Amino acid sequence: MTAPRQPRRPVPGPARPAARPARPRPGSQALRLGSPRPRLRMIGFGLTLVLLVFTVRLLQVQAVDADAYAARANVNRYIPVTLAAERGAITDRSGVALATTVDAYDITAAPDLLTPERTKAEGSARRAAELLAPVLHEKPGVLEEKLTANPKSKYVVLARRQAPQVWKEIAELKKAQADKAARQRGVNVLAGVNRESHSKRVYPNGELAAGLVGFVNADGQGAGGLEAQLDEVLAGKNGRRVYAQSGGRQVPTGDVKEQAAVPGSDVELTIDRDIQWAAQSAIARQVKESQADRGYVVVQDTRSGEILAMANAPGYNPNELDRADRSALGNGALMDAYEPGSVSKIMTMAAVLEEGVATPATHVEVPNRLPRADRNFADDVDHPTWYLTLNGVLAKSSNIGTILASEQLGKNRAEANEVLYGYLRKFGIGRPTGLGFPGETPGILAKPEEWKSSRPFTIPFGQGLSLNAVQAASVYSTIAAGGERVQPSLIRGTKGPDHHFEPAQAPPRSRVISEKTAKELSAMLESVVDDRDGTGTKAKIPGYRVAGKTGTSNRVDPRTGRYHGYTASFAGFAPADQPRLTVYCAIQNPTRGSYFGGQICGPVFKQVMEFALKSLQVPPSGSQPPRLPVSYDGQ
Repeated sequence: MTAPRQPRRPVPGPARPAARPARPRPGSQALRLGSPRPRLRMIGFGLTLVLLVFTVRLLQVQAVDADAYAARANVNRYIPVTLAAERGAITDRSGVALATTVDAYDITAAPDLLTPERTKAEGSARRAAELLAPVLHEKPGVLEEKLTANPKSKYVVLARRQAPQVWKEIAELKKAQADKAARQRGVNVLAGVNRESHSKRVYPNGELAAGLVGFVNADGQGAGGLEAQLDEVLAGKNGRRVYAQSGGRQVPTGDVKEQAAVPGSDVELTIDRDIQWAAQSAIARQVKESQADRGYVVVQDTRSGEILAMANAPGYNPNELDRADRSALGNGALMDAYEPGSVSKIMTMAAVLEEGVATPATHVEVPNRLPRADRNFADDVDHPTWYLTLNGVLAKSSNIGTILASEQLGKNRAEANEVLYGYLRKFGIGRPTGLGFPGETPGILAKPEEWKSSRPFTIPFGQGLSLNAVQAASVYSTIAAGGERVQPSLIRGTKGPDHHFEPAQAPPRSRVISEKTAKELSAMLESVVDDRDGTGTKAKIPGYRVAGKTGTSNRVDPRTGRYHGYTASFAGFAPADQPRLTVYCAIQNPTRGSYFGGQICGPVFKQVMEFALKSLQVPPSGSQPPRLPVSYDGQ
């Protein structure tokens, strides 16, 4: 058996010679690689320093200054927004709004959207102004100036506190411009016009009671009249809302903190809107016909002292303050001080009767001239010696007779002055009315020791002292109320956010003269109106007994401080047998027609009183006037 063949082993070839190292070229050095460790050490050290700086800074931010940085972050993250409180309404005694608040908008724009670079066209701001001008009732040039004053600005107010209807018109105009721009591949020049929600104070009755109610300024704060006087009550308390924001937008899931605004309280006045309208219409008409500087009418409830009307002419519309005459913005019935003239004689007569030195039937011989204090006093008309009763002195409004009666108040002139001064003060002359109205004048009544020259003889018939229209009305209301003075009032009460009505405190009362004296004075005042020789016959009202007094006094011109022109007035109450209302009218500086109080204020008194009596459904008088004697036989 043949043995298997063994495989052949490969025979190794001849060994290759080993490669020889390259020989360096003559004149060159051999390259040697440096060690990497130093460089690695430097890189490591640098990285360590950087990390150390970051670590220290991180510790500072998160541990040491954490609270400060969190506060700074919150300033930028959280946006505070003021929630404006709704201003309370001012209403008349029946709840009819004289001043209220409605929604309004500030119309804004972004001027930077109207630059030629953005619109690729010139005149975009002018075009926007022309489109908005008719809606905002503004001149295009004024709006264009606002849009171009700062072209890079993103915000400018074009008009403040506009009605919702104005924004509705602008929104429709924006849409129309957007559609037009889309069709023509142009630019909508109204794209940047927007709105901001606000509130606006409005006066639904325009000029009615404007001098009394007043107005607010551009910031919605009371700036005149009762709006200013009662600002804290009406304004309420603003709220606050804080929300998280990012990129100018509210974060939906972010924190929101809100403190609700507290609305202002509504204020209910004693004013009767209908009677106020009658008073304002009557005085405005007479001031215009007489071409007078101004006039006022005050209507007061004799029982409660409440003011039912306080009218001024000329007036103004608080909804359009920019068009109002600045001289008409006040409330002259409380802010003007003037010499009352003969309506003031009733206080002298009250002192004479109350002191018991005379009666309505006392005889007073009245010469044509009366020499006193180096001058001769006279009445409005020349006359022979009159033989009048004290009642007749008042009915004929005799200055001389009033001086003679006042001299009976003391053993000498100085003592008589002291007595008269005391009564004038008790009637409220020379002191505030108690209404607290902004700018109210207390009038001027010097102390008796300061009555020099002719003043002791002129003050008894209404020259040498001054008062305001409400003070004058209060004098006659005091007589009508049986000699008790009730401080005038304008506020019936307030109604807070909870709708609970809080009545005002009852006004203080004070006894000035006795009921007996008040009744005698009332009868004497009826003679002024009822007697055919009286000066107030134009104030008669069919069916009602009327007690009143005329007044015509020299007027001090406020610009020169000298007498110039006249103040005409009439004051009275009705029904004289059961007094309910007092009406006082005064007209300053009438220049056309008569300037006598009985002639131009008597008819105003009649119009207002007649309307008020019927409006309040006061029944007619059930008796005839007493008809006291006016004169006596001096032979």
